[in-house]
Amino acid sequence: MIDQFQEILDTLKKNKLRTTLTGLSVSWGIFILIVLLGAGNGLKNGVTQNFSSRAVNRINLWSGNTSMPHNGLKSGRQLTFTEDEVSAISNQVEASRLITARYNTNQTISYGTEYGSYGFRGVMPSYYDIEKLTIPPGKGRFINEMDMKEKNKVIVLDQKIADVLFKNEDPLGKIVRAGQVMFKVVGINTKKEQWEGSNAYIPFSTAQAIYNPKHKFGQITFTVEGLTTKAQNDRFNESLRRMMGQRLNFNPEDQQALYIWNAQSEYVETMKIFDGITLFVTIIGILTLIAGIVGVSNIMLVSVKERTREIGIRKAIGATPLAILQTIILESIFITTLFGYIGMMLGIGLTELINYFMVQAANGKPVTDERQMSIFTNPTVDIGYALFATIILIIAGVIAGYLPARKAVRVQPIEAMRQE
Repeated sequence: MIDQFQEILDTLKKNKLRTTLTGLSVSWGIFILIVLLGAGNGLKNGVTQNFSSRAVNRINLWSGNTSMPHNGLKSGRQLTFTEDEVSAISNQVEASRLITARYNTNQTISYGTEYGSYGFRGVMPSYYDIEKLTIPPGKGRFINEMDMKEKNKVIVLDQKIADVLFKNEDPLGKIVRAGQVMFKVVGINTKKEQWEGSNAYIPFSTAQAIYNPKHKFGQITFTVEGLTTKAQNDRFNESLRRMMGQRLNFNPEDQQALYIWNAQSEYVETMKIFDGITLFVTIIGILTLIAGIVGVSNIMLVSVKERTREIGIRKAIGATPLAILQTIILESIFITTLFGYIGMMLGIGLTELINYFMVQAANGKPVTDERQMSIFTNPTVDIGYALFATIILIIAGVIAGYLPARKAVRVQPIEAMRQE
């Protein structure tokens, strides 16, 4: 076996151009396949990661102003929600799961001599999971049902607010002032800020009692399950608008009376687009691989034809047809395996290099802690695809070398030696 391997190396060294062309055909096919699949997966992962900052199956409702007369009522009415709408969605909408009312305002929050104006949100406990906030061990807790029931004056701060107000102090258990009301800090949210900026969170019931005596508000957020297609989401939006139209007495066709943002519908459509992209790049990769197979086959055919005289000499000095075939096949396997591995590593290396620079560019703003969007993340490629492609090229090379070699070894030595 060692002798055969040495013979293969000597043959490859003597035919450097042929070896290089064969190797390039193999490497290029694998390289392009890996790069295309990696690019498709990287784009899909990047967009999915951007979606993952919040629950992808959430629905946001905002009350607006009517633009159509309805049931004898004039247009231009300002609509608001009450807790009855929250209960109706929770109890009557089968697809609904987590739900939170939101009372949004701004307050000056101060501690000692430090202060700042920040977003101030009255929310329910489910808000934590819907918005995917992060409170690590040692950073306290979020608002719970007991806080809601007893209207506790507790507050959860975003990390940036805590850094401004408390400097090097531990904020947990401290008392801060929001407007004219004192709140106890029970948790710190370390999730990186979105475009809205820094926020503080208090129990919704407390916000209603202190800041919103009319108990009317303008936003409800909830999650849904079982809506896996655009058609299902469209039907859900229509039924939700009809239900809210009956409750708030507006025309369901009035788009300005109620604003619905269905993140689940957008997610479904985006994933459908990327499934199409994945299919497209897979087809292009397969076609490129086929081109590589054709290249390997042609070069192996030429290689065997050039060696017909050599095959005749080997037969004349006693080499068996099986030994000659084995040498040619092993040479083909060696070339396709070696260069296939090189192409695979180059492809993986390029996608990882692109990913590295994209991540650095996305996080390249040292003056802000705001979360950056990345459109290309973790370009993973199933190793099975690369191995499968390499095996296909090996088989193609073996067949391309075997068929003419089999024909050549059947020729009488004297006839084979006459070949130019």
